[in-house]
Amino acid sequence: MTNAPILVGVDGSEPSLDAVSLAIREAARRGCAVRVVYGDPWAHHPAWAGKDTSGELTDGELAIQAAAERAAAEQSDTDQVPVTTEILAGDPAAVLIRESLSAEMVVVGHRGRGGFPTLLLGSVALKVAAHASCPVLVTRGTPRKQGEVVLGIDGAQPHEGAAEFAFREAALHETSLRALYAGPDPIELDAAVDALSRWTEKYPSVPLQSQHVLDRPDHALIEASSQARLIVLGARLSRFRPGRRLGSVVNAVLHHAECPVAVLCQQ
Repeated sequence: MTNAPILVGVDGSEPSLDAVSLAIREAARRGCAVRVVYGDPWAHHPAWAGKDTSGELTDGELAIQAAAERAAAEQSDTDQVPVTTEILAGDPAAVLIRESLSAEMVVVGHRGRGGFPTLLLGSVALKVAAHASCPVLVTRGTPRKQGEVVLGIDGAQPHEGAAEFAFREAALHETSLRALYAGPDPIELDAAVDALSRWTEKYPSVPLQSQHVLDRPDHALIEASSQARLIVLGARLSRFRPGRRLGSVVNAVLHHAECPVAVLCQQ
């Protein structure tokens, strides 16, 4: 069993419970534990000081209880995943970003309880994907037991973290990997596939396929998500721009993909 756990952020919403389910399945494959966390922004707020809440479960306690029940339901007889739950004071996104320093990955729902029902992606998922210190897996659509892993290629030099993560995921799930490049110049895909050769040597059991399409990258990846098990994207963040912003392609895929999306950031 690896030392670092998979970190899951929950808030009681159905997408966050889906994140728990996904985390349990990923942890069983990796042989690691799952750490379920609820970030409570009201924990030290003066309005709650001295308030008697005896006999009542707080929102955080209800969310943790629901998460523990979902985790128990996902456990198999042969692969028991250790699960811990805790409520931490602080803004939910800030809590997950801080705790990501000691996590194998962070798993979050695509949206939470707050915001407007029409929103396709919540602010917590977006912030964590941009700032976490480890891979971030965002639930979208219906997770599939079958299907390939799709790695988005944005140039001749693939994102190293995303490439390694994609190969490892494909190996863990005993499926193939497709390197997808959307753009006018197929030569870049050829160069990228050559660059991926170091990972094919490390993961010889993973069949690697390449695909070039004349389409916008976001359109091509969203279309691929209708059949894929997982979309893996690397986000290259500039040191010279204020703040940390995910690019338009990553944003679009996080909003509209029909399967879970993994995001790995790199300066």
